[in-house]
Amino acid sequence: MTNISQIIEEMDLVGNPSDHRIVVAMSGGVDSSVTAALLVEAGFDVVGLTMQLYDYGKTVQKKGACCAGSDINDARLVSSKLGIPHYVLDYESVFHDQVINDFADTYLRGETPIPCVRCNQSVKFTDMFARAKNLGASAMATGHYIRRKKNQGVTSLYTGLDPLKDQSYFLFATTKKQLDFVRFPLGSLTKDETRSVAKRYDLDVAEKPDSQDICFVPEGKYADIVRKLRPGSINKGNIIDIDGNILGKHNGIIDFTIGQRKGIGIGGRKGVHNNSVLYVIALDTEKNNVIVGSRDYLSCVNIKISDCNWIVEPPKQSEFKVYVKLRNSSPPVIGKINVNFDNSLACLLFDEPQFGVSTGQAAVFYNIKESAQILGGGWITEAPNKFKLAVSKLCNA
Repeated sequence: MTNISQIIEEMDLVGNPSDHRIVVAMSGGVDSSVTAALLVEAGFDVVGLTMQLYDYGKTVQKKGACCAGSDINDARLVSSKLGIPHYVLDYESVFHDQVINDFADTYLRGETPIPCVRCNQSVKFTDMFARAKNLGASAMATGHYIRRKKNQGVTSLYTGLDPLKDQSYFLFATTKKQLDFVRFPLGSLTKDETRSVAKRYDLDVAEKPDSQDICFVPEGKYADIVRKLRPGSINKGNIIDIDGNILGKHNGIIDFTIGQRKGIGIGGRKGVHNNSVLYVIALDTEKNNVIVGSRDYLSCVNIKISDCNWIVEPPKQSEFKVYVKLRNSSPPVIGKINVNFDNSLACLLFDEPQFGVSTGQAAVFYNIKESAQILGGGWITEAPNKFKLAVSKLCNA
């Protein structure tokens, strides 16, 4: 059951709700729609903003996305029912330059991108942030499942109470300045509670499915998007084992990610490395080879991280323990982190080896003493697994 008094308290704004304009980032889904509805009920002056991020005429029928044509219409209908102003902002050019191009280039480097983080970093929490300020808003609210708290006057982020919906992994790059302005009214709700609120308000999006795919990638076919954006940059090559034996052919390394087991196209090979199941263990962009091997070659004991964003200032000691998430869907693991002098670069040594770690992904840090608190995070730039270390040792011998 939602508690409006609690939501008003968590908005952390002085005075009466009616004194404050809140801009809600409305994607057309149930989460942002309920965010707007709760804030209207609480008495805030609510304005809805929706981003048009790509040519929605081509994706209007696409299900399981966000910011598509039908989603923009859903946001408009919800705003009308709630009696709030609603504006659509054309960020197609910015989104293409800062998110979609980065997505394509990251795959071409043999890395694995996270466009949702890039979108939060650029369009949502930069461009929309500025537009909300220009509208005279006291705060901008989103439908993310994450909690914002103040401890002794310092604002921090905590995981959402619903572990199945927690979105802290995608919001590690939120800056302190942004955190002072952004609010997350759903952080203490479960998804079922959110849908119940939507039904109570009789919102048409109450049963709308969650977004599953990256918004601009139809049916999850990531490689098709890269081929369209970078024609001529993708070449066929060989799938080889650790000894250089050719096991098959591929149509481009963009079809593969480190740790991949299914869809490699060669299956398990009898007599190859003790009949072990084969995984993608390395992508050689220079020779255009996909290298496969048994799972133990994916073992990684340390990573290097760049562009660290610290929501909580790291301790002054050179090394300290953290929980770290290497994927949104993976549980946090324990590691020892070493941060450089300006806090932008870090090295992390895992307590236990990790498997399938890929560059281009994020490493998000959590408090070892209070695992719900997000400390910050950065981008994985080096993740030497057992195979890469063996090759490096051989080359340097």
